[in-house]
Amino acid sequence: MSSADPELAYCMQSSKVLPILRLSLHDETVARLRSMITEGELLPGDRLAERELCDRFGISRTPLREALKVLASEGLVELLPHRGARVTSPSDGELRDAFEVVACLEALAGELAARRIDDAALAEIEAAHRRMAQHYRRGELAEYFACNQLIHESINRAAGNAQLTEMYALVSNRVRRARYMANHSPERWAEAMREHEAILDALRRRDGAACAALLRAHLEHKLYTLNREAASAEARVPSDPSRR
Repeated sequence: MSSADPELAYCMQSSKVLPILRLSLHDETVARLRSMITEGELLPGDRLAERELCDRFGISRTPLREALKVLASEGLVELLPHRGARVTSPSDGELRDAFEVVACLEALAGELAARRIDDAALAEIEAAHRRMAQHYRRGELAEYFACNQLIHESINRAAGNAQLTEMYALVSNRVRRARYMANHSPERWAEAMREHEAILDALRRRDGAACAALLRAHLEHKLYTLNREAASAEARVPSDPSRR
């Protein structure tokens, strides 16, 4: 993994408050906006104020608009004709459908990666896992999540299937914010760490079937947590007497 990779740079050290470097202007702008959406700084339905974002990042409107087009292709942003852009608000059904697809893709990636991964790629994943564990112990969710996503993407690349990597890139970002939110529960976060330990162990043992099953269950547990928390939140909302 190149040290210029935006996700790896974030994994090592958060830099959201710093101006964007011209060297990687496009990638950094996309990564920064994606992180703001993932971590809830920009919420579903929020309008994206171009002038404010340009001032914050120290860039012109052209690279910002190009970044918004990328995020729109990922399903994170909706471009409004003559009205700018806003963060998308996926329905429960859309989120469920996306999770089911991602779970299947990650399971296949895990099965193939366990058979095909070389020692160098495995060592890279192990190093990212150690950094992720450190962030978990410190309670650093954003940094933990960046390492977490790097691990999942590295497993996908280790599968050695270009078609799979392309399909995964198309849909994985659609559930990115939901995956981040699922770890807001301390219990789920601890469970996710245990699951990642088991996934890494399956990779080390080159056990494709186990790795596939663990990755599928990992995604299913996240969706279950989100559905449970959504139902709990809905139950806490007082009913409207006028509708009785």
